[in-house]
Amino acid sequence: MRLCLINHQFRYEIEKLVRIFLPFEKIEYFDIAEVSDFCLLTEILNNSAHAKLFINGKTYESLLEIKDLNGDFEKDSELFLALAVFDTFTAATGYFPEWGILTGVRPAKLYSRLLKELGAQYTNDYFANVLRVNPKKLSLCEQTRKGEGNITALSAPSSFSLYVSVPFCPTRCSYCSFVSHSVQMAKKLIPDYVKLLCVELEETAKIAKALNLRLETIYIGGGTPTTLSAEQLDAVMQTVKSNFDLSFLREYTVEAGRPDTITPEKLKVIKKMGATRISINPQTMNDDVLSHIGRNHTASQTVEAFNLARELGFDNINTDLIAGLPTDTFESFRDTLSKVLEMNPESVTVHSLSMKRSSNLSTSGNLPELEAGKTAGMMVDCALETLSKNEILPYYMYRQSKTVGNLENVGYSKKGYECLYNVFIMDETHTILSCGASAVTKLREPFGNQIERIFNYKYPYEYITKFDEILNRKKRIKEFYDLYKT
Repeated sequence: MRLCLINHQFRYEIEKLVRIFLPFEKIEYFDIAEVSDFCLLTEILNNSAHAKLFINGKTYESLLEIKDLNGDFEKDSELFLALAVFDTFTAATGYFPEWGILTGVRPAKLYSRLLKELGAQYTNDYFANVLRVNPKKLSLCEQTRKGEGNITALSAPSSFSLYVSVPFCPTRCSYCSFVSHSVQMAKKLIPDYVKLLCVELEETAKIAKALNLRLETIYIGGGTPTTLSAEQLDAVMQTVKSNFDLSFLREYTVEAGRPDTITPEKLKVIKKMGATRISINPQTMNDDVLSHIGRNHTASQTVEAFNLARELGFDNINTDLIAGLPTDTFESFRDTLSKVLEMNPESVTVHSLSMKRSSNLSTSGNLPELEAGKTAGMMVDCALETLSKNEILPYYMYRQSKTVGNLENVGYSKKGYECLYNVFIMDETHTILSCGASAVTKLREPFGNQIERIFNYKYPYEYITKFDEILNRKKRIKEFYDLYKT
């Protein structure tokens, strides 16, 4: 697609909006009107925002007066140009994204800020009538805002959380966008990886202790941490236990993940080392869908792993599901919800599928993802209704780009079983010190909002061969906190 940007500098913002409708379309940029079929012209004309979409021999146009909503002409121009673009695409496709023109990761955070500054009436009107967010999503914002607010209030300026990355899986799922590696391909790297991960944890603990930071939550994720042997899990978790001060710890999660990696020995290690929460993630309880997406386990194995965890004393278990998986249907997803509820988990996280395949507008003017998006939308609506009826309520939410239907990921839980780490990381409430390949340490100013990131190498072989540089980068943690000493 040709995207013409005339008399404005909103390329990034307009591209994000176009990506709602065309997630993978190659875009060419012009600062003059290079008009052709399959072209979007955007421009600011005096006090008006103008968008004109040329597609399949048809033209769709929107011209909107730029009104003073933010007290800043630049911001208002960006807003009304986005609305004009939105109007042309919805006219061309008949597709009305449920989040309107919102493209941000944390809509509840924006909702909360506006609510605090301008009140409920203004905020609800702004979301519904300006941002074009539909009533269901507006209600979800309000629900998750309350849940997230209760959790973020627990954090203090000296608080931090610890993330430990185990980027290995039994096999790589077809939909996966995480940095993870199949055990078959990376098995020989695991012993060295575990050894160096323990060293990084030790060094990170020294830094946290020197800065008098207070550890609130731990999350061991991946990948699938239970691809490690029981002995390797024991080594990692013992390193955490021996080096970090756990006296302020509120929550300790291990993402057990795939049922086919869970054994009594591994669960006993996880329990012995103090984890208070685990996640067992089938993604679906339909065996045909599981096979199609490359997960070599069955729904019955999920039930067996779940029951085993209960027998061993785990009383806080989360289950992850994905709405919009290839070959899944609304009826199948509804059946998955029913089977998950039979297991009686304390929390359920419902993700929307992150799309990977390329797409174009079809000759009818509809998105190829449109039908999939409608189905996924029905699935997430069903999840909200079904789980809420069972007192498993939404408490946190975030969004990703290129999700089917431009939908959201939502954490649901019974009261008192909300995952604190999920909220802390998405809200950027406090510092997250992260260890392992692909881990990102996120530093937050203790009495302010400044955020700085420190990136580890993505891949295990890089992590192993360039480990000295990983430790060197850790020095930045102290330097950052020294900047904000009171």
